[in-house]
Amino acid sequence: MASLLDKRDDEREEGEINTAGLADISFLLLIFFLITTTFDTDTGIGMTLPPPLPEEQQPPPVKDRNMLKVLVNARGQVLIEEEASSMEDISREVKTHVLNRGKNPEYSQTPDDALVSIKTDRSTSYKMYINALDEVKATYNEIYNKHAKEQGFESYEAYKESLGPDEDDMIREKIPLNISIAEPSSRGGGGGGSSSS
Repeated sequence: MASLLDKRDDEREEGEINTAGLADISFLLLIFFLITTTFDTDTGIGMTLPPPLPEEQQPPPVKDRNMLKVLVNARGQVLIEEEASSMEDISREVKTHVLNRGKNPEYSQTPDDALVSIKTDRSTSYKMYINALDEVKATYNEIYNKHAKEQGFESYEAYKESLGPDEDDMIREKIPLNISIAEPSSRGGGGGGSSSS
């Protein structure tokens, strides 16, 4: 009887697992996770930078009256022309500066000459920097909307949509978006200081 059992063990075939569908299942799981997984995307500030100047050419000089200096220090305080201000004051000051047209010697001579310089300390929070930049851009957008409405358009966006492919944006030519992001200073405190592009 023992020999009969031994014979059965020898004749017994090894069990096999059918793996033909395993590749299909793996592929489907891979697709499922690729579709359902969210990937972190880098976000940034969309800005159009001017082309670099040739090495032998120096940047054009900017008269002091044409530059409005906005500083956000490490403590989150806003200083406009080295005077304590607030985020809400940025809009009013930028409008006055850009639309001055030479009336007040404290502000820009023309909208084309007007430059807004934003400077921070190295330890200024990113949120404060973005808030200041957004405030300046929003003010320029208000100015553009106002000029578009004066020309009979609903908004600046409607004005831009009405332009043909060969037409220039006359509003932006008259009032260019001149923002200078100055190199952050290493000071942790407050003072203003001069700005550079």
